[in-house]
Amino acid sequence: MPTVSVKRDLLFEALGQKYTDEEFDELCFEFGLELDEITSEKEILIREQGGEKAEGASDVVLYKIDVPANRYDLLCLEGLVRGLQVFKEKLEAPRYKRVSPADGGEPQRLVITEETASVRPHAVAAVLRNITFTQERYESFIELQEKLHQNICRKRTLVAIGTHDLDTISGPFTYTAKPPGEIRFKPLSQSREYTAAELMSLYKTDSHLRHYLHIIENEPLYPVIYDSNGIVLSMPPIINAKNYSMLLNMRNVFCVCLQAKITLDMVVTMFSEYCDEPFTVEEAEVVYPDGRLSVYPELAYRTETLSGDFINKRVGINESAESIAQLLTRMCLRSEVSGEGDLIQVEIPPTRADVIHACDIMEDAAIAYGFNNIVRSTPRTYTVANQLPVNKLTELLRQDLAAAGFTEALTFALCSEEDIADKLRKNITETRAVHISNPKTADFQVARTSLLPGLLKTIAANRKMPLPLKLFEISDVVLKDETKDVGARNNRRLCAVYYNKSPGFEVIHGLLDRVMQLLDVKPGRNQGYHIQAAEDSTFFPGRCAEIFSCGKSIGHLGVLHPDVISRFELTMPCSAIDIDIEPFL
Repeated sequence: MPTVSVKRDLLFEALGQKYTDEEFDELCFEFGLELDEITSEKEILIREQGGEKAEGASDVVLYKIDVPANRYDLLCLEGLVRGLQVFKEKLEAPRYKRVSPADGGEPQRLVITEETASVRPHAVAAVLRNITFTQERYESFIELQEKLHQNICRKRTLVAIGTHDLDTISGPFTYTAKPPGEIRFKPLSQSREYTAAELMSLYKTDSHLRHYLHIIENEPLYPVIYDSNGIVLSMPPIINAKNYSMLLNMRNVFCVCLQAKITLDMVVTMFSEYCDEPFTVEEAEVVYPDGRLSVYPELAYRTETLSGDFINKRVGINESAESIAQLLTRMCLRSEVSGEGDLIQVEIPPTRADVIHACDIMEDAAIAYGFNNIVRSTPRTYTVANQLPVNKLTELLRQDLAAAGFTEALTFALCSEEDIADKLRKNITETRAVHISNPKTADFQVARTSLLPGLLKTIAANRKMPLPLKLFEISDVVLKDETKDVGARNNRRLCAVYYNKSPGFEVIHGLLDRVMQLLDVKPGRNQGYHIQAAEDSTFFPGRCAEIFSCGKSIGHLGVLHPDVISRFELTMPCSAIDIDIEPFL
């Protein structure tokens, strides 16, 4: 959960009321938040860096408040105060309006060129006109952008926010992409101009910006925003230009967000209250490469209809539709009874992007009602909890395999295609693997179809440990299955490996016999278990056996092929067993 730090005295001044720490903690709980810590800048520095670094630091009391990850409207002092004031019924939820330029002039325009298609092809913009900042408001504005960057913007990988002093630049603005050698400007906190390529080298040692360089550094073109005079405003998502960024005394702010309308709505709605005409945002035009023109911010309101009975049953209360509508209004969701039975029309403002389904509205009704006020009741349906048979069997086997001298490993459920195919001398098309459509790294491309690669990689990472290495894992693999509604199924398997100077086939064979003894399966071809010679590309020719139980194949055991061993960067022989335990349920 994101944590918002606010100065206590500033918060109480904005709320128009002072609270004790206990009273404010209770207010946060009632509103669905949590007061995580009461501290100060000085205390934080003493704790993290020692007393010497804390000299001269502020003693102002800070409240650290945990906010739900999807409540972007509560990530700053302004949104937090507004939400609490509406919740306490001291303020009506404001209505946000998009307006045209007051002087009847043309709106600011952002033109997107086709070169941006290879980096970030979408952008939105808006203007905060005649806004008044104080030092506290300015700091809150900057902090909100940083919180959004870390949260909904996913550390700038999805969205980048840029804010500029409109009085120092002139439109129309151009959002394009150019080779890094052709982009040149003076960035924030620097005294001279750099090319984009030089900035990438400069910021590799910057404690803050180096975390964002990977987003564009390997791209042939870098995104950049110019004004009508060809002056660089920013190189998103890395840095703004020095002379055209925000200042404390500015009156007009040009906001640009690459990729996300929600982010733009959050920034402008939170701080539009400081405009001369509160809660109004001046529109801006965005022209796309295909000639399409859109006007932002959208500030879209939408209406959802649901019944009071739905909320009463889900929450466990018995309130009238009128009462529920009042509860929702306290959560910044203006609501009224439609007049048709107990139907309630709920208006969702642009600040509540977290409200997606009826269950989200129901949750807000429960928060406003008060979780402590919901009467405890015995469920009408009686059930007896019980462990799933497959999990019970897994737990029993884990204990005895550990008693047999093997060490349990827990490996990743996702792996690379190479791990389950090339390294095991198999063809990826024959593995029935479920592929990840947009893998973040090459290490997590598919769901594993075997536990063996994970154990071999574990041994490779522990090669310096004393021999022999004896590992096992009992976990699920994922296999394609057209008979399932999701096209795949989980399969619980047991895998064990023995790594030593000699192959140790007899050790793995003995482990199989012990497992079967525990499962009360006796040797035999019909009703028992047996092994017979088999060929599998993962195992050494002539050193592989297929395992059968009650006439059904359940797995393999044997000595691994030297190619498999070398591909996992191992140097000694290794034996392994891999069986399906679900037939024994």
